[in-house]
Amino acid sequence: MKLYKIETGNLKLDGGAMFGVVPKVIWQKIYPADENNLSNWAMRCLLIETEERKILIDTGMGNKQDAKFFSHYYPNGSETLESSLKKNGFDFEDITDVIITHLHFDHVGGAVKKTETGEFVPAFPNAIYHISKEHWDLANNPNHREKASFLKENFVAIKEHKQLNLIEKEGELYKNINLKIFNGHTKGQIIPYINYKGKTIAYCGDLFPAVAHLPMPFIMGYDTQPLITLEDKERFFKDAVNENFVLFFEHDIYNECCNLIKTEKGVRAKETFTLEEFIKSVE
Repeated sequence: MKLYKIETGNLKLDGGAMFGVVPKVIWQKIYPADENNLSNWAMRCLLIETEERKILIDTGMGNKQDAKFFSHYYPNGSETLESSLKKNGFDFEDITDVIITHLHFDHVGGAVKKTETGEFVPAFPNAIYHISKEHWDLANNPNHREKASFLKENFVAIKEHKQLNLIEKEGELYKNINLKIFNGHTKGQIIPYINYKGKTIAYCGDLFPAVAHLPMPFIMGYDTQPLITLEDKERFFKDAVNENFVLFFEHDIYNECCNLIKTEKGVRAKETFTLEEFIKSVE
């Protein structure tokens, strides 16, 4: 198995929305905001290469929306999904599987592309797209809270082209890749656990957008069920601390990975490091 960090660019989001009820005077010390209260966030994906498969987790927000849409999110950074794949030696046609943690635009936007004739088609023509059934059903019949994050052009074509696999329960997808389901941020969010040389790497999605979200009260205002998020975090920590998980962060622009330690104040990051540093440490 080989692992590749796939950077797809950054976006800016309101800092208050990203930290919920936690006051700015507290969160800005660990994750700064600009003069407009906007914080910069990565959209960092993960590619898993095995002998048989090339599995991409999440796809960033893509490039098919109009200028007005992007003006709300201030996209920045030099990397794109395409450039990052190519830098690591891959093309869209090489990918056999795409695991979508959930269908919010900044996670699934790159999964579908718009052709020159205006048709929406899967960006990965040879891939199976894995999405939880509960979440798929929600995205196709969204609540008012999340409706603006579910853009049909980002995922309807996956089903139309018969590339959709709906996950109905937690379990093994392929050898050394297990899918867990957490419900606080949105119903049916998939968090992949990857067994890499005996160590578990958890791709954190929006369960933990950043190291700054490890403390229990640090919950995004975007989470639809924050009390369930608290339960999700406790359930995750139960195994992650005892088994020394490596957390891979999708949105933390400052930290790619960390492991955990239990302190008097709760679970915190023990060490932060890059994916490359982690891989070298276990070789």
